[in-house]
Amino acid sequence: MQTFDVMVLGAGSAGELVATATARGGRSVALVEAARVGGECPFVACVPSKVLRRSAEVRGLVGAAPRYGATGSPPRLDDGRAAWAAAVTRRDELVSGRDDVDKTREVGEAGVSLIRGRGWIAGTGRIEVDGTRYGWTDLVIATGGTPVRPPIDGFDQVPTWTSDEALSSAELPATMAILGGGPVGCELAQIYSAFGSKVILVEASDRLLGPEEPTVSAVLADVLGEGGVDLRLGATLTKATAAAGGARLTLDDDSQLQVDRVLVAIGRTPATDGIGLDTIGVTVSEDGLHVDERCHVRGQDHVWAAGDITGVAPYTHTANYQARIVTANLLGDTATADYRAVPRVVYTHPRRVASVGMTLEAAKEQGVDTVSAEMDLTETARASTDGAEVGRLVLVADRARAILVGVAAIGPRADEWLGEATLAIRAEVPLSLLTEVLHPFPTFAEGYEPPLRELAAKLSG
Repeated sequence: MQTFDVMVLGAGSAGELVATATARGGRSVALVEAARVGGECPFVACVPSKVLRRSAEVRGLVGAAPRYGATGSPPRLDDGRAAWAAAVTRRDELVSGRDDVDKTREVGEAGVSLIRGRGWIAGTGRIEVDGTRYGWTDLVIATGGTPVRPPIDGFDQVPTWTSDEALSSAELPATMAILGGGPVGCELAQIYSAFGSKVILVEASDRLLGPEEPTVSAVLADVLGEGGVDLRLGATLTKATAAAGGARLTLDDDSQLQVDRVLVAIGRTPATDGIGLDTIGVTVSEDGLHVDERCHVRGQDHVWAAGDITGVAPYTHTANYQARIVTANLLGDTATADYRAVPRVVYTHPRRVASVGMTLEAAKEQGVDTVSAEMDLTETARASTDGAEVGRLVLVADRARAILVGVAAIGPRADEWLGEATLAIRAEVPLSLLTEVLHPFPTFAEGYEPPLRELAAKLSG
Protein backbone atom coordinates (compact mmCIF):
# COMPACT_ATOMS: atom_id res chain seq x y z
CA MET A 1 0.00 0.00 0.00
CA GLN A 2 1.43 3.35 -1.06
CA THR A 3 1.57 5.77 1.84
CA PHE A 4 1.77 9.57 1.87
CA ASP A 5 2.58 12.10 4.57
CA VAL A 6 -0.54 14.02 3.59
CA MET A 7 -3.61 12.99 1.61
CA VAL A 8 -6.04 15.69 0.52
CA LEU A 9 -9.59 14.64 -0.24
CA GLY A 10 -11.05 17.14 -2.71
CA ALA A 11 -9.19 19.33 -5.23
CA GLY A 12 -11.23 22.51 -5.03
CA SER A 13 -9.71 25.83 -4.09
CA ALA A 14 -8.73 24.78 -0.56
CA GLY A 15 -7.57 21.27 -1.44
CA GLU A 16 -5.47 22.38 -4.38
CA LEU A 17 -3.73 25.05 -2.30
CA VAL A 18 -3.00 22.72 0.63
CA ALA A 19 -1.67 20.01 -1.66
CA THR A 20 0.68 22.19 -3.72
CA ALA A 21 1.98 24.29 -0.82
CA THR A 22 2.56 21.26 1.42
CA ALA A 23 4.34 19.38 -1.37
CA ARG A 24 6.59 22.37 -2.01
CA GLY A 25 7.31 22.31 1.72
CA GLY A 26 8.86 18.86 1.37
CA ARG A 27 6.04 16.53 2.36
CA SER A 28 4.83 13.64 0.21
CA VAL A 29 1.30 14.56 -0.86
CA ALA A 30 -1.56 12.90 -2.75
CA LEU A 31 -4.60 14.80 -4.00
CA VAL A 32 -7.79 12.81 -4.58
CA GLU A 33 -10.42 14.20 -6.96
CA ALA A 34 -13.14 12.64 -9.11
CA ALA A 35 -14.00 15.80 -11.05
CA ARG A 36 -11.94 18.89 -11.93
CA VAL A 37 -8.80 20.07 -10.20
CA GLY A 38 -9.56 23.62 -9.09
CA GLY A 39 -13.13 22.87 -8.09
CA GLU A 40 -16.14 24.95 -9.04
CA CYS A 41 -14.91 28.53 -8.70
CA PRO A 42 -12.74 28.76 -11.85
CA PHE A 43 -15.10 26.80 -14.08
CA VAL A 44 -18.77 26.97 -13.04
CA ALA A 45 -19.06 29.53 -10.24
CA CYS A 46 -17.09 32.66 -9.31
CA VAL A 47 -15.19 33.28 -12.53
CA PRO A 48 -17.92 32.67 -15.14
CA SER A 49 -20.49 34.60 -13.10
CA LYS A 50 -18.20 37.62 -12.84
CA VAL A 51 -17.42 37.42 -16.56
CA LEU A 52 -21.14 37.52 -17.38
CA ARG A 53 -21.71 40.27 -14.82
CA ARG A 54 -19.09 42.40 -16.56
CA SER A 55 -20.73 41.82 -19.94
CA ALA A 56 -24.11 42.82 -18.51
CA GLU A 57 -22.62 45.87 -16.80
CA VAL A 58 -20.93 47.12 -19.97
CA ARG A 59 -24.12 46.54 -21.95
CA GLY A 60 -25.97 48.69 -19.45
CA LEU A 61 -23.33 51.43 -19.59
CA VAL A 62 -23.43 51.53 -23.37
CA GLY A 63 -27.20 51.84 -23.31
CA ALA A 64 -26.91 54.69 -20.78
CA ALA A 65 -24.21 56.55 -22.74
CA PRO A 66 -26.33 59.70 -23.32
CA ARG A 67 -26.94 60.03 -19.57
CA TYR A 68 -23.20 60.18 -18.96
CA GLY A 69 -22.55 62.58 -21.80
CA ALA A 70 -20.67 59.96 -23.80
CA THR A 71 -22.89 60.41 -26.87
CA GLY A 72 -25.61 62.73 -27.99
CA SER A 73 -28.02 59.99 -29.01
CA PRO A 74 -28.64 56.45 -27.85
CA PRO A 75 -26.23 53.93 -29.45
CA ARG A 76 -27.61 50.90 -31.23
CA LEU A 77 -27.35 47.67 -29.23
CA ASP A 78 -27.81 44.12 -30.51
CA ASP A 79 -30.92 42.36 -29.31
CA GLY A 80 -30.58 40.49 -26.04
CA ARG A 81 -30.09 37.04 -27.55
CA ALA A 82 -27.29 38.14 -29.86
CA ALA A 83 -25.58 39.92 -26.98
CA TRP A 84 -26.05 36.86 -24.74
CA ALA A 85 -24.38 34.63 -27.32
CA ALA A 86 -21.38 36.99 -27.39
CA ALA A 87 -21.23 37.07 -23.58
CA VAL A 88 -21.35 33.27 -23.38
CA THR A 89 -18.55 32.98 -25.94
CA ARG A 90 -16.36 35.28 -23.85
CA ARG A 91 -17.31 33.40 -20.68
CA ASP A 92 -16.32 30.04 -22.15
CA GLU A 93 -13.03 31.41 -23.47
CA LEU A 94 -12.08 32.73 -20.04
CA VAL A 95 -12.88 29.50 -18.22
CA SER A 96 -10.66 27.53 -20.64
CA GLY A 97 -13.52 25.39 -21.88
CA ARG A 98 -13.90 24.05 -18.32
CA ASP A 99 -10.87 21.85 -18.89
CA ASP A 100 -8.57 21.42 -15.87
CA VAL A 101 -5.48 20.44 -17.87
CA ASP A 102 -3.54 23.52 -16.73
CA LYS A 103 -4.49 22.97 -13.09
CA THR A 104 -3.51 19.32 -13.37
CA ARG A 105 -0.11 20.24 -14.75
CA GLU A 106 0.46 22.79 -11.98
CA VAL A 107 -0.20 20.32 -9.16
CA GLY A 108 2.07 17.79 -10.85
CA GLU A 109 4.87 20.34 -11.17
CA ALA A 110 4.53 21.04 -7.43
CA GLY A 111 5.26 17.36 -6.73
CA VAL A 112 1.70 16.31 -5.88
CA SER A 113 0.48 12.82 -6.81
CA LEU A 114 -2.96 13.32 -8.36
CA ILE A 115 -5.28 10.36 -7.86
CA ARG A 116 -8.41 10.50 -10.02
CA GLY A 117 -11.52 8.97 -8.50
CA ARG A 118 -13.91 9.21 -5.58
CA GLY A 119 -12.11 8.81 -2.29
CA TRP A 120 -13.54 6.98 0.70
CA ILE A 121 -11.98 6.99 4.16
CA ALA A 122 -11.46 3.31 4.96
CA GLY A 123 -10.33 3.87 8.56
CA THR A 124 -7.61 5.71 10.44
CA GLY A 125 -4.63 6.15 8.15
CA ARG A 126 -6.33 4.68 5.04
CA ILE A 127 -8.20 5.96 1.99
CA GLU A 128 -9.68 3.83 -0.76
CA VAL A 129 -10.06 5.16 -4.31
CA ASP A 130 -11.83 2.91 -6.81
CA GLY A 131 -10.70 -0.24 -5.02
CA THR A 132 -7.09 0.81 -4.39
CA ARG A 133 -5.98 1.60 -0.87
CA TYR A 134 -3.53 4.29 0.17
CA GLY A 135 -2.08 5.22 3.52
CA TRP A 136 -1.84 8.64 5.15
CA THR A 137 -0.30 10.22 8.21
CA ASP A 138 -2.40 13.39 7.97
CA LEU A 139 -5.70 13.72 6.15
CA VAL A 140 -7.15 17.01 4.85
CA ILE A 141 -10.86 16.97 3.99
CA ALA A 142 -11.77 19.62 1.41
CA THR A 143 -14.74 18.16 -0.44
CA GLY A 144 -16.66 21.46 -0.61
CA GLY A 145 -20.42 21.70 -0.80
CA THR A 146 -23.37 20.65 -2.93
CA PRO A 147 -26.47 22.64 -4.00
CA VAL A 148 -29.59 22.31 -1.87
CA ARG A 149 -32.78 21.30 -3.69
CA PRO A 150 -36.10 22.15 -2.05
CA PRO A 151 -38.41 19.24 -1.10
CA ILE A 152 -41.33 20.56 -3.11
CA ASP A 153 -44.14 18.52 -4.63
CA GLY A 154 -43.47 18.01 -8.35
CA PHE A 155 -40.13 19.77 -8.37
CA ASP A 156 -38.32 16.84 -9.96
CA GLN A 157 -40.70 17.03 -12.95
CA VAL A 158 -39.87 20.58 -14.10
CA PRO A 159 -36.80 22.02 -15.88
CA THR A 160 -34.39 23.27 -13.22
CA TRP A 161 -30.85 24.54 -13.00
CA THR A 162 -28.40 24.82 -10.17
CA SER A 163 -26.16 27.88 -10.43
CA ASP A 164 -23.36 25.62 -11.72
CA GLU A 165 -25.58 24.41 -14.55
CA ALA A 166 -26.77 27.92 -15.39
CA LEU A 167 -23.19 29.16 -15.61
CA SER A 168 -22.30 26.32 -17.99
CA SER A 169 -25.27 26.69 -20.31
CA ALA A 170 -25.63 28.80 -23.45
CA GLU A 171 -29.42 28.99 -23.03
CA LEU A 172 -31.16 32.30 -22.37
CA PRO A 173 -34.63 31.44 -21.03
CA ALA A 174 -37.37 33.84 -22.04
CA THR A 175 -38.80 33.54 -18.53
CA MET A 176 -37.08 32.32 -15.40
CA ALA A 177 -37.91 31.92 -11.73
CA ILE A 178 -35.00 32.13 -9.33
CA LEU A 179 -35.49 30.59 -5.91
CA GLY A 180 -33.39 32.36 -3.30
CA GLY A 181 -32.56 35.99 -2.62
CA GLY A 182 -29.02 35.46 -1.40
CA PRO A 183 -25.84 36.56 -3.20
CA VAL A 184 -26.06 33.98 -6.01
CA GLY A 185 -29.76 34.54 -6.65
CA CYS A 186 -29.36 38.33 -6.77
CA GLU A 187 -26.33 38.23 -9.07
CA LEU A 188 -27.87 35.81 -11.56
CA ALA A 189 -31.24 37.56 -11.51
CA GLN A 190 -29.57 40.79 -12.58
CA ILE A 191 -27.41 39.12 -15.23
CA TYR A 192 -30.26 37.30 -16.97
CA SER A 193 -32.56 40.30 -16.75
CA ALA A 194 -29.92 42.50 -18.40
CA PHE A 195 -30.00 40.29 -21.51
CA GLY A 196 -33.78 40.24 -21.79
CA SER A 197 -35.01 37.34 -19.66
CA LYS A 198 -38.11 38.04 -17.65
CA VAL A 199 -36.85 37.12 -14.18
CA ILE A 200 -38.98 36.50 -11.10
CA LEU A 201 -37.00 36.15 -7.88
CA VAL A 202 -38.80 34.27 -5.10
CA GLU A 203 -37.46 34.70 -1.57
CA ALA A 204 -39.08 33.30 1.58
CA SER A 205 -37.73 36.11 3.77
CA ASP A 206 -39.29 39.56 3.66
CA ARG A 207 -36.02 40.99 2.33
CA LEU A 208 -33.02 40.11 0.21
CA LEU A 209 -29.70 39.11 1.77
CA GLY A 210 -31.33 38.25 5.09
CA PRO A 211 -28.13 38.17 7.19
CA GLU A 212 -27.00 41.62 6.00
CA GLU A 213 -27.95 45.11 7.16
CA PRO A 214 -31.62 45.87 6.32
CA THR A 215 -30.69 49.30 4.92
CA VAL A 216 -28.35 47.73 2.40
CA SER A 217 -30.88 45.00 1.51
CA ALA A 218 -33.52 47.65 0.79
CA VAL A 219 -31.22 49.56 -1.56
CA LEU A 220 -30.36 46.35 -3.43
CA ALA A 221 -34.05 45.52 -3.82
CA ASP A 222 -34.54 48.90 -5.48
CA VAL A 223 -31.56 48.32 -7.77
CA LEU A 224 -32.85 44.93 -8.92
CA GLY A 225 -36.39 46.19 -9.32
CA GLU A 226 -35.22 49.11 -11.47
CA GLY A 227 -33.36 46.57 -13.61
CA GLY A 228 -36.56 44.70 -14.37
CA VAL A 229 -36.40 41.87 -11.81
CA ASP A 230 -39.81 40.97 -10.38
CA LEU A 231 -39.24 40.48 -6.65
CA ARG A 232 -41.57 38.19 -4.72
CA LEU A 233 -40.39 38.66 -1.14
CA GLY A 234 -41.96 36.78 1.74
CA ALA A 235 -43.15 34.13 -0.72
CA THR A 236 -42.64 30.37 -0.67
CA LEU A 237 -42.94 27.85 -3.50
CA THR A 238 -45.37 25.09 -2.54
CA LYS A 239 -45.90 23.13 -5.77
CA ALA A 240 -44.37 22.70 -9.22
CA THR A 241 -46.04 21.25 -12.30
CA ALA A 242 -44.63 20.58 -15.75
CA ALA A 243 -46.44 22.73 -18.31
CA ALA A 244 -45.80 23.75 -21.94
CA GLY A 245 -42.19 22.68 -21.84
CA GLY A 246 -41.58 24.72 -18.71
CA ALA A 247 -42.96 24.93 -15.21
CA ARG A 248 -46.07 26.20 -13.48
CA LEU A 249 -45.18 27.23 -9.96
CA THR A 250 -47.66 27.72 -7.14
CA LEU A 251 -46.73 30.06 -4.30
CA ASP A 252 -48.04 29.99 -0.76
CA ASP A 253 -50.50 32.80 -1.52
CA ASP A 254 -52.00 30.57 -4.28
CA SER A 255 -50.61 32.80 -7.04
CA GLN A 256 -49.05 30.97 -10.00
CA LEU A 257 -46.03 31.63 -12.19
CA GLN A 258 -45.47 30.20 -15.67
CA VAL A 259 -41.76 30.06 -16.55
CA ASP A 260 -39.44 28.26 -18.94
CA ARG A 261 -36.80 27.47 -16.33
CA VAL A 262 -36.35 27.39 -12.55
CA LEU A 263 -32.95 28.29 -11.13
CA VAL A 264 -32.35 27.01 -7.60
CA ALA A 265 -30.14 29.26 -5.47
CA ILE A 266 -31.28 28.54 -1.91
CA GLY A 267 -27.85 27.59 -0.64
CA ARG A 268 -25.36 24.76 -0.46
CA THR A 269 -24.72 22.05 2.10
CA PRO A 270 -21.31 20.65 3.11
CA ALA A 271 -20.42 17.56 1.04
CA THR A 272 -19.96 15.04 3.84
CA ASP A 273 -22.07 12.13 2.58
CA GLY A 274 -20.41 8.95 1.39
CA ILE A 275 -16.79 9.77 2.21
CA GLY A 276 -16.45 7.46 5.20
CA LEU A 277 -16.23 9.93 8.05
CA ASP A 278 -17.92 7.44 10.36
CA THR A 279 -14.99 5.02 9.97
CA ILE A 280 -12.76 7.40 11.93
CA GLY A 281 -15.41 8.44 14.43
CA VAL A 282 -16.18 11.88 13.02
CA THR A 283 -19.69 13.10 13.77
CA VAL A 284 -21.21 15.19 11.01
CA SER A 285 -23.60 18.07 11.69
CA GLU A 286 -25.88 19.83 9.24
CA ASP A 287 -23.59 22.85 9.11
CA GLY A 288 -20.44 20.86 8.32
CA LEU A 289 -17.36 19.53 10.06
CA HIS A 290 -16.54 21.35 13.26
CA VAL A 291 -12.95 22.55 13.30
CA ASP A 292 -10.87 24.24 15.97
CA GLU A 293 -8.83 27.42 15.49
CA ARG A 294 -6.05 25.42 13.77
CA CYS A 295 -8.57 23.80 11.38
CA HIS A 296 -8.25 20.42 13.06
CA VAL A 297 -11.45 18.41 12.88
CA ARG A 298 -12.53 18.36 16.49
CA GLY A 299 -11.55 15.18 18.29
CA GLN A 300 -8.97 14.22 15.65
CA ASP A 301 -5.20 14.67 15.93
CA HIS A 302 -4.33 14.12 12.27
CA VAL A 303 -7.51 15.07 10.40
CA TRP A 304 -7.95 18.60 9.10
CA ALA A 305 -10.62 20.40 7.09
CA ALA A 306 -10.77 23.53 4.96
CA GLY A 307 -13.30 25.26 2.73
CA ASP A 308 -17.08 24.89 2.49
CA ILE A 309 -16.97 21.52 4.24
CA THR A 310 -16.39 23.41 7.53
CA GLY A 311 -19.51 25.55 7.17
CA VAL A 312 -17.46 28.63 8.06
CA ALA A 313 -18.06 31.67 5.80
CA PRO A 314 -18.44 29.68 2.56
CA TYR A 315 -16.41 31.84 0.18
CA THR A 316 -13.38 31.07 -1.94
CA HIS A 317 -11.25 33.55 0.02
CA THR A 318 -12.21 31.82 3.28
CA ALA A 319 -11.28 28.45 1.78
CA ASN A 320 -7.90 29.81 0.72
CA TYR A 321 -7.36 31.33 4.16
CA GLN A 322 -8.14 28.06 5.92
CA ALA A 323 -5.89 26.24 3.44
CA ARG A 324 -2.99 28.48 4.45
CA ILE A 325 -3.73 27.77 8.13
CA VAL A 326 -3.75 24.00 7.52
CA THR A 327 -0.59 24.13 5.41
CA ALA A 328 1.33 26.08 8.04
CA ASN A 329 0.38 23.56 10.71
CA LEU A 330 1.24 20.58 8.51
CA LEU A 331 4.67 22.07 7.88
CA GLY A 332 5.41 22.47 11.57
CA ASP A 333 4.32 26.03 12.34
CA THR A 334 1.53 27.00 14.68
CA ALA A 335 -1.19 28.96 12.89
CA THR A 336 -4.69 29.82 14.04
CA ALA A 337 -7.68 31.22 12.17
CA ASP A 338 -9.51 34.42 13.04
CA TYR A 339 -12.86 34.95 11.30
CA ARG A 340 -13.78 38.38 12.72
CA ALA A 341 -13.04 40.16 9.45
CA VAL A 342 -14.10 37.91 6.58
CA PRO A 343 -15.35 40.11 3.70
CA ARG A 344 -18.68 39.31 2.03
CA VAL A 345 -19.48 40.62 -1.44
CA VAL A 346 -22.49 40.47 -3.76
CA TYR A 347 -21.35 41.35 -7.27
CA THR A 348 -24.35 43.22 -8.54
CA HIS A 349 -23.91 46.28 -10.76
CA PRO A 350 -23.40 49.18 -10.96
CA ARG A 351 -23.57 48.98 -7.16
CA ARG A 352 -22.10 46.06 -5.26
CA VAL A 353 -22.84 44.95 -1.73
CA ALA A 354 -19.76 44.58 0.46
CA SER A 355 -19.76 43.77 4.16
CA VAL A 356 -17.32 42.67 6.84
CA GLY A 357 -17.66 41.80 10.50
CA MET A 358 -20.96 41.83 12.39
CA THR A 359 -24.24 43.45 11.49
CA LEU A 360 -25.86 45.68 14.10
CA GLU A 361 -28.40 42.96 14.90
CA ALA A 362 -25.76 40.23 15.21
CA ALA A 363 -23.60 42.41 17.47
CA LYS A 364 -26.52 43.05 19.80
CA GLU A 365 -27.36 39.32 19.87
CA GLN A 366 -23.79 38.66 21.00
CA GLY A 367 -24.13 41.15 23.82
CA VAL A 368 -22.03 43.92 22.32
CA ASP A 369 -22.98 47.42 23.43
CA THR A 370 -23.11 49.04 20.02
CA VAL A 371 -23.24 52.45 18.44
CA SER A 372 -23.83 52.95 14.74
CA ALA A 373 -23.75 55.60 12.03
CA GLU A 374 -24.74 55.71 8.37
CA MET A 375 -23.72 57.66 5.29
CA ASP A 376 -25.63 58.33 2.09
CA LEU A 377 -22.92 57.84 -0.53
CA THR A 378 -24.72 60.08 -3.00
CA GLU A 379 -23.43 62.94 -0.85
CA THR A 380 -19.85 62.26 -1.96
CA ALA A 381 -18.33 64.25 -4.80
CA ARG A 382 -17.47 61.01 -6.58
CA ALA A 383 -21.14 60.05 -6.72
CA SER A 384 -21.83 63.30 -8.58
CA THR A 385 -19.00 62.85 -11.09
CA ASP A 386 -19.90 59.18 -11.71
CA GLY A 387 -23.65 59.66 -11.79
CA ALA A 388 -24.21 57.24 -8.90
CA GLU A 389 -27.77 57.76 -7.75
CA VAL A 390 -27.89 55.38 -4.75
CA GLY A 391 -25.42 54.11 -2.19
CA ARG A 392 -25.23 53.50 1.53
CA LEU A 393 -22.57 52.88 4.16
CA VAL A 394 -23.32 51.53 7.65
CA LEU A 395 -20.72 51.45 10.44
CA VAL A 396 -21.14 49.49 13.68
CA ALA A 397 -18.80 50.11 16.64
CA ASP A 398 -18.24 48.53 20.03
CA ARG A 399 -18.97 51.32 22.51
CA ALA A 400 -16.74 49.95 25.28
CA ARG A 401 -13.66 49.36 23.11
CA ALA A 402 -14.22 52.23 20.66
CA ILE A 403 -13.45 50.07 17.63
CA LEU A 404 -15.34 49.06 14.51
CA VAL A 405 -16.90 45.59 14.63
CA GLY A 406 -18.96 45.73 11.43
CA VAL A 407 -19.26 47.61 8.15
CA ALA A 408 -21.81 47.21 5.37
CA ALA A 409 -21.94 49.09 2.09
CA ILE A 410 -23.70 49.19 -1.23
CA GLY A 411 -22.15 51.34 -3.91
CA PRO A 412 -19.90 51.37 -6.97
CA ARG A 413 -16.84 49.13 -6.45
CA ALA A 414 -17.67 48.79 -2.76
CA ASP A 415 -15.74 45.51 -2.68
CA GLU A 416 -12.54 47.39 -3.45
CA TRP A 417 -12.79 50.16 -0.85
CA LEU A 418 -14.01 47.71 1.82
CA GLY A 419 -10.37 46.81 2.49
CA GLU A 420 -9.96 49.74 4.85
CA ALA A 421 -12.78 48.47 7.02
CA THR A 422 -11.53 44.88 6.87
CA LEU A 423 -8.12 45.93 8.19
CA ALA A 424 -9.65 48.19 10.83
CA ILE A 425 -11.80 45.37 12.22
CA ARG A 426 -9.08 42.72 12.03
CA ALA A 427 -6.45 44.92 13.69
CA GLU A 428 -8.90 46.58 16.12
CA VAL A 429 -7.78 50.05 15.03
CA PRO A 430 -9.08 52.70 17.46
CA LEU A 431 -11.80 54.99 16.10
CA SER A 432 -9.69 57.94 17.18
CA LEU A 433 -7.06 56.89 14.65
CA LEU A 434 -9.54 56.03 11.89
CA THR A 435 -11.02 59.52 12.04
CA GLU A 436 -7.57 60.92 11.16
CA VAL A 437 -7.15 58.82 8.00
CA LEU A 438 -7.03 60.90 4.81
CA HIS A 439 -8.78 59.71 1.66
CA PRO A 440 -8.03 60.92 -1.85
CA PHE A 441 -10.54 63.29 -3.40
CA PRO A 442 -12.89 62.49 -5.03
CA THR A 443 -13.41 58.86 -4.06
CA PHE A 444 -16.20 56.80 -2.52
CA ALA A 445 -13.80 55.98 0.33
CA GLU A 446 -14.37 59.54 1.55
CA GLY A 447 -17.74 58.22 2.64
CA TYR A 448 -16.06 56.72 5.70
CA GLU A 449 -15.17 60.11 7.15
CA PRO A 450 -18.55 61.62 8.20
CA PRO A 451 -19.91 58.46 9.91
CA LEU A 452 -16.56 57.82 11.62
CA ARG A 453 -16.60 61.35 13.05
CA GLU A 454 -20.22 60.80 14.07
CA LEU A 455 -19.26 57.62 15.92
CA ALA A 456 -16.37 59.38 17.65
CA ALA A 457 -18.68 62.18 18.76
CA LYS A 458 -21.23 59.71 20.14
CA LEU A 459 -18.55 57.89 22.11
CA SER A 460 -17.10 61.07 23.55
CA GLY A 461 -20.47 62.59 24.42
